Amino acid sequence: MTEVGRVCTNCGTENPAEARFCFSCGSPLEAEAAPSAETRKTVTVLFCDLVGSTAMGEQLDPETLRGLLTRSFDKVRAIVESHGGVVEKFIGDAAMAVFGIPRVHEDDALRAVRAAAEIRDALQAVTGVGGGATVAWRTGIATGEVVAGDATGGQRLVTGDAVNVAARLQQTAQPGEILITAETHQLVRDAVQVEPMGEVTVKGRQAPIETLRLLDMDRSAAGHERRFDSPMVGRERPRRLLDEAFAEARDQRLCHLFTILGSAGVGKTRLLNEFVTSLGDSARVVHGRCLSYGEGITYWPISEIVRAETGIGLTPGGEPAADVARIAEVLGDNADRDRIAERVGEAIGLTRGEPVPDETPWAIRSFLEALAADRPLVVVLEDLQWAQPLLLDLVEHIADWSRDAPILLIVLARQELLELRPSWGGGKRSATIISLEPLNAEETSQLIDNLLGQAHLPATIFDRIRTAAEGNPLFVEELLEMLIDDGALARTNGEWTASRDLASLAVPPTIQALLSARLDGLAGPDRAILERGSVEGTVYHRDAVAALAPVALPAS
Repeated sequence: MTEVGRVCTNCGTENPAEARFCFSCGSPLEAEAAPSAETRKTVTVLFCDLVGSTAMGEQLDPETLRGLLTRSFDKVRAIVESHGGVVEKFIGDAAMAVFGIPRVHEDDALRAVRAAAEIRDALQAVTGVGGGATVAWRTGIATGEVVAGDATGGQRLVTGDAVNVAARLQQTAQPGEILITAETHQLVRDAVQVEPMGEVTVKGRQAPIETLRLLDMDRSAAGHERRFDSPMVGRERPRRLLDEAFAEARDQRLCHLFTILGSAGVGKTRLLNEFVTSLGDSARVVHGRCLSYGEGITYWPISEIVRAETGIGLTPGGEPAADVARIAEVLGDNADRDRIAERVGEAIGLTRGEPVPDETPWAIRSFLEALAADRPLVVVLEDLQWAQPLLLDLVEHIADWSRDAPILLIVLARQELLELRPSWGGGKRSATIISLEPLNAEETSQLIDNLLGQAHLPATIFDRIRTAAEGNPLFVEELLEMLIDDGALARTNGEWTASRDLASLAVPPTIQALLSARLDGLAGPDRAILERGSVEGTVYHRDAVAALAPVALPAS
């Protein structure tokens, strides 16, 4: 077991015990208390090892070999922590990392796969030793439930089937391969290309493991996109407000800040897509998404927009001067085009110059105004609840100071955005904030009918799905997809029938990840109260919670 200091629950970086703020991302360490006891969690475990280290031991001087391993493990730790994971331990020439401790993230599986791909690519350079020695890394990744040890004692340890499976896949993998389980693939399937590799047996485990080999991945894609396609339900008013905001921005040549708030899966992206599709060629639409972790992410959404509109690649290696010149081309005959292009390039990391804080917002605003010169511009910024303060400042600057440019600035975020910036949208000359609520019972029923077509679903199953989803469209879709994929629901002669008792419904892995992340985001006492209340059911009483809770409940 590894002795640790204080672990940042935001990015996973270890900090000295006396630190109050994370040395890596700046998040306050005291804001998230570690759990005070062992907990059951769904995590993703990564095992990787250096193939050929024994042969290298025969060919290399011991000090050279030790230096190689040290550099490699330092790189592994840095990459894992940059993706919000934690290195559990190093064993000989192998490393074990866990994504989901001390805090679960909804995209832990995707973080693990991205980290594995980055480790494989980065360590090809680190492990070049010459002398005839052949080195490569092989990796196994598994997702599953584990028991996480008590972090308050300064130690971490996870135990569970996922640990054994990941270790077995790592042993099975060929040099340079990354093998993942079907459970992991289900959570990352829309961001990866894989090849089925058959089943692998694990000692002591009755059922074999379905295994897939990672071929390629889209480093900016979400891990899991919706599969069903059906008419949008219950969003007529928000849709109308979007149309009105666009018309105002277009006709009055101003910037309208339109914020759509809502919990995960409630339909923010679906509403956006319906609106954007309706625009056709009447507007230029640009997209950017905030990342929840990583380095250099402050202006990541702006970087995506600039690169997409100028044709500059997302990967390093281009000529900085040429890239800045392409930005300048977008600015047309603007007298400050060269200075604007230089500032934009600095902000998104194209050039090594130090950004000029006072000029960065002005430069990015000027770039967007140039895009709106020939037709209205719709700027979409997703997941703004993960935005850095500087990006939030930038968005408000654009909304406040843009002039004579038809820009509809659409922000998608969860309610946490208002915790970061309580005054968000206030005092703006043109701004709208809407909150998407769960669908009501009638709307949920309509959604289920739309998804299943004209086939009849037994009333008992229909009601169980509707009750379990609680009005969340994503939950409805994921429950139906899981039941159909598992064979629990089958369509025969136009009728949907259940192949087994559906008195209770399992939670799909994608939804489990979302719920676990929300639970881990609660303060210790709040989570303790919620856990004890759940013993009674979805509705519970104060006296019952007070009898079980390890903390005193507030008088209110």
